[in-house]
Amino acid sequence: MSPMPVAPPILLSVERMSKQFTTPRGRVAAVSDVSFVARRGRIVGLVGESGSGKTTVGRTLLRLTEPSGGRAIFEGTDLFGLGDLQMLAYRRQLQIVFQDPYSSLNPRLRVEQIIAEAPETRGARLARSERDDRVADLLSRVGLTREQARRFPHEFSGGQRQRIGIARALAVEPKFIVADEPVSALDVSVQAQIINLIQDLQQQSELTILFISHDLSVVEYLCDDVVVLYLGRVMESGPRAALFSAPRHPYTQALLASAPIPDPTVRRQRTILRGDIPSPLAPPAGCVFRTRCPFAIGACAEAVPQRTEVVAGHEVACIRRDDPEVVRQAEIVSGAARDPAR
Repeated sequence: MSPMPVAPPILLSVERMSKQFTTPRGRVAAVSDVSFVARRGRIVGLVGESGSGKTTVGRTLLRLTEPSGGRAIFEGTDLFGLGDLQMLAYRRQLQIVFQDPYSSLNPRLRVEQIIAEAPETRGARLARSERDDRVADLLSRVGLTREQARRFPHEFSGGQRQRIGIARALAVEPKFIVADEPVSALDVSVQAQIINLIQDLQQQSELTILFISHDLSVVEYLCDDVVVLYLGRVMESGPRAALFSAPRHPYTQALLASAPIPDPTVRRQRTILRGDIPSPLAPPAGCVFRTRCPFAIGACAEAVPQRTEVVAGHEVACIRRDDPEVVRQAEIVSGAARDPAR
């Protein structure tokens, strides 16, 4: 009997993270009680509809937005407990690739300056020839050439600009990268190139990545683990295979049922969610998804459901997770969503 594979060590552990914003209309709980782990060398997919709090989670982890509560333990250190000067020491290890590759690049700088700027601000001082070679090597890793280093961002296509953003993130040799919907602004064919690039770079450098996306097909292809977010709360989380083959939260089931299947012969039973996402200014009591859930009962309004492990590593925040109706819907959705040719 072959031994069970050993899971990689945890690089980052997020514990009960919350983030609130003050607006003229009141306080908004953008993220509430979010917990998950990112293991070394793995890609964690963070999925959910627009407005679910995905970007807030990524930015708060890197302290680009200050947290309201919780902990983020990175290699034994709580990032949320560090002062500004202490946090600077960790900036090199924690990087981000933004959604819009054009607005995230300084239009007044050449590409060579954009890429070299990151390590130089961290104290690296290289001779001009060494810097040029370093920039050329980074450009080569993302599929660009040394000659393109002298150009400005506006001289590149959207996909090329995103490659520059990735090269900039890699310039300081980070251990953890937040990729905030890095392909959503790109054409489909270019999306595939960037996704494959991220996968190749992750495998070559053993990077740990938080991949934020609303595209479940991309997440299924690229990620090792998945966290499903709705109105700032985690609905379901677990290994990719377990979550896609047996989604036990009605929201995850609805997301999977809405994803297009590239096969006109496949017929899927749709799960139509009623209504719109509630306002974060006044979230529903109890389970925040209950106002749109096809399986909601009275008890769903009484308390916030806690995440419970249904199988190893697969957690669900739903009091009806084991109900035969919910289990049957999981079988329907996952059966139609699988592509037997993969």
